[in-house]
Amino acid sequence: MQWLRCTSSGESRFERQYRGDETPRLAGKKGEQPEKMTTYRLLAGIDWATQEHQVCVIDPEQRVVAERVVEHTGSGIAEFLDWLSELGGGEPATVAVAIEVPRGALVESLYERGFAAFTINPKQLDRFRDRHTVAGAKDDRRDAFVLADSLRTDQKLFRRVRIDDPLVIELREISRAEEELKEENNRLSNRLREQMLRYFPQVLRLSSSMDEPWIWNLLQLAPTPDKARKLQARQVERVLRAHRIRRLKTKQVLDELRTPPLRLAPGAVQAASAHVLLLLPRLRLVHGQQAECAKRIDSILQKLQPDDSPEGKPREHRDVDIILSLPGIGRVTAATMLAEAPQAVAERDYHALRSLSGVAPVTRSSAKSRVVVMRRACNARLREALYHASRVHSQVDPHSRALYTDQRRRGHSHGRALRSVADRMLRILVAMLESDTLYDANLPRRVPAGASSTEKAA
Repeated sequence: MQWLRCTSSGESRFERQYRGDETPRLAGKKGEQPEKMTTYRLLAGIDWATQEHQVCVIDPEQRVVAERVVEHTGSGIAEFLDWLSELGGGEPATVAVAIEVPRGALVESLYERGFAAFTINPKQLDRFRDRHTVAGAKDDRRDAFVLADSLRTDQKLFRRVRIDDPLVIELREISRAEEELKEENNRLSNRLREQMLRYFPQVLRLSSSMDEPWIWNLLQLAPTPDKARKLQARQVERVLRAHRIRRLKTKQVLDELRTPPLRLAPGAVQAASAHVLLLLPRLRLVHGQQAECAKRIDSILQKLQPDDSPEGKPREHRDVDIILSLPGIGRVTAATMLAEAPQAVAERDYHALRSLSGVAPVTRSSAKSRVVVMRRACNARLREALYHASRVHSQVDPHSRALYTDQRRRGHSHGRALRSVADRMLRILVAMLESDTLYDANLPRRVPAGASSTEKAA
């Protein structure tokens, strides 16, 4: 393989990149020739909406060929595709379509029928609109025309739409659903905790976060201090044994629950306990759905991994194996990376990954000043996943820990130092994906200047 071809110094190109002495050669890197723009017979712009879509079709000379409104229904989209194909002379591949959203029924239908579909960020479209109106005028017909005309003149700024693998689409939905369930679980747990502070604070000394299933079962048995005093030791022991709670003994739980309660107005305890009993089934439901989502994500990741060859030959590494082999990356981070940036991972695009994850900084430079700030226009889920992955990686990997220490010594914040670690992780990951090689901690790498002797020895 080209990536494993040895250099004159005896090192492979992958080893040099892995150590940090060389940056991977990726598509779109500075200095490479940009791809030539493809010429299409017609260019269409679609101003996407929830019920109706405004369409404008122009030719390469910017003349408007046709306009129409498309209903967001199965028959409406099918009729529109037939009409657009007829305008293109029965050759969908000669018609380019620009739209703001990268996925959905309309985008997927265009892709399946063979049209060249392109997508662009709405913020970029807003800047293109200024070409045609400095007064700030905006309407659906104008936006559709701006999309088509911008694709005619600046095709390189658009991204070609590609339909992801069915497993990746499912992984994206399940991982996002798991995140929503986690947020819902936090909200319900906080509401339960507020009720405990209101009338039953003894319970918080047993579980301060109130997000543990065993404490829910205990509250189901004794939702009020009066009922807690009547609990028997065998009931508490049964709950602790069922959930394998070893940090607490039965006597400790009973002693806490039987401490003198707060004195409240008549009816306050009954009202609060009724609220608690309404929260418990919802907490159990969300907790069960979280567990189900985790199982489905594990199942999808397992399906994405290759099976062992029956002939006993060494199998080819797939992306899932390589991503999971990097220290600090677990199930959640791997699923998020594959779901939110599948095209960048498939193309081994280091620059796209660091931009999508917010690792690449933004420079604002003028004649008098130069300011480098954190990139905020990125994928929030991918940024959070890489933040936690880099935090763990800096703890388990001595070279990343040395990099983190060096960044902190220079006066950078915790987040800025972790972004440097994440940048290094992405560079290593792309090199591993390019060479189809799992992580190897024994490869020599560069240690940042200023590292301690212990870190250099590691």
